[in-house]
This record gives sequence, C-alpha cells and structure tokens, in this order.
Amino acid sequence: MKSYRKELWFNTNSRRELINITPQIDQCLRESGISEGLCLVNAMHITASVFINDDEPGLHQDFEKWLEKLAPEKPYDQYRHNTYEDNADAHLKRTVMGREVVVAVTGGKLDFGPWEQIFYGEFDGKRRKRALVKIIGE
Repeated sequence: MKSYRKELWFNTNSRRELINITPQIDQCLRESGISEGLCLVNAMHITASVFINDDEPGLHQDFEKWLEKLAPEKPYDQYRHNTYEDNADAHLKRTVMGREVVVAVTGGKLDFGPWEQIFYGEFDGKRRKRALVKIIGE
C-alpha cells in the first residue's frame, strides 16, 4: 500500500472565506500515483473547516447567512472564550461545518457524486493556515 501526504497552505484576504480546493486535491491525487484507495482532507486549525458541497455562489451566501445566525461574530462579549481572543464564533462555525472529508479514489479519480466539490472554509482568517491531504491505497 502506498501513502501520500501534503500540506496545502492558505492566506485569506477576509475573516471568512470558502475556497474550492478540488483542483488542488486532484493534483495531489495525480502526484500520489494512487488509483484505488481513500483520500482524507482535513483542516489543521480549529477555526477552519473542510467540507463537501456544491460550488454555487448563492449557496455560499446562504452558508454565510446561516452560520452568522447560528454563531454571530459580534458582539464579541457574548462569548466567554473571547476574554483574550475575538474568534469564539469561528470555533462554533467550524464545529458545524466539520473538520474533514474522506473521498473514495476509484480509477485514479475522486469518486464524487454529481456537483460534489471539496471546500476549505476559513472562519478566522487573514493569516496563513493549512489543510492536510493524506491519500492511501494502491
């Protein structure tokens, strides 16, 4: 069995951003030489997420609106965590959106359903962060 590992780095321009990383994951899969197996992608920061969904701008706006209703950024003093930081909302948003995805690899390709894409979700950005790609198989 082969194993492949790579870190993808991101530096977002805003506090919250959704980035379609499917092309980078496809490139990792090509680099790995693995044609049958599993691909894990996970956020390496507690205020970021990796998830699968549709790459549709209206849906991305819906995520932003929905997440902001669930865990509004402000006022900062509504959260006990925000004694030294102002990112409690980002921790909660990450919990809702999830830490990682696992995608089957079949015939050298990510085995997706219709419209599925992999996203990196940043909820406390404007600094360098990373996601891990781990691919195992034959």
